[in-house]
Amino acid sequence: MLRASLVALSLAAVMPAAASAEVELSFYGGAQSAPHSDLFISGDPAYPAKTRVQWKGRSFDPPPYYGLRATYWASDSFGYGLDFTHTKVYSTADSRGSDFTTLEFTDGLNTLTANAYRRFQPMYGIRPYVGAGLGVAIPHVEVSNGTTSTFGYQVTGPAATVLAGATYPISERFSVFGEYKFTYSQNTADLDGGGTLETDIITNALNVGVSFSF
Repeated sequence: MLRASLVALSLAAVMPAAASAEVELSFYGGAQSAPHSDLFISGDPAYPAKTRVQWKGRSFDPPPYYGLRATYWASDSFGYGLDFTHTKVYSTADSRGSDFTTLEFTDGLNTLTANAYRRFQPMYGIRPYVGAGLGVAIPHVEVSNGTTSTFGYQVTGPAATVLAGATYPISERFSVFGEYKFTYSQNTADLDGGGTLETDIITNALNVGVSFSF
């Protein structure tokens, strides 16, 4: 999936644009949260088999939440491209319990998705759009019980996203946008002490950003 996504981005970059086509590069940030999820650990007796975890987003703490997007608009209404989102989640001390000293994905519960978009006719300059995509989760897994630690990036499973928003031009090339973005990821991570960690995480984000078109 990751290789296919990179190929799709390369094709979008080199494909000659038709008269109505455009390439759009976007950067966004915002506020992101995540509801609680069940976390399962197998093969490592140092951790509990199941934990109900409450997650916090802390979007503006370093490293902050952000996203990068490349979109090829093949027509005035339809486009496709890649979207990388640096999401993050911290477990609360009460929910993770004393068996964990660290349980978080704070250098990113990162997702890379290949998305398709549909945009609608503008109203008073504001142009609504919707999108959806599939891809992979590439989180930075940080798990420790004070003795055994796991710390590093892993490809942990599939991810899916849906979004809806609106964009507004501020010049011929630049525009600003706001959107709601929902992302679901399945995460199965290998623990350095042996065993695996599994959890499905949902994130909700309100994004604002700027786009450059050419």
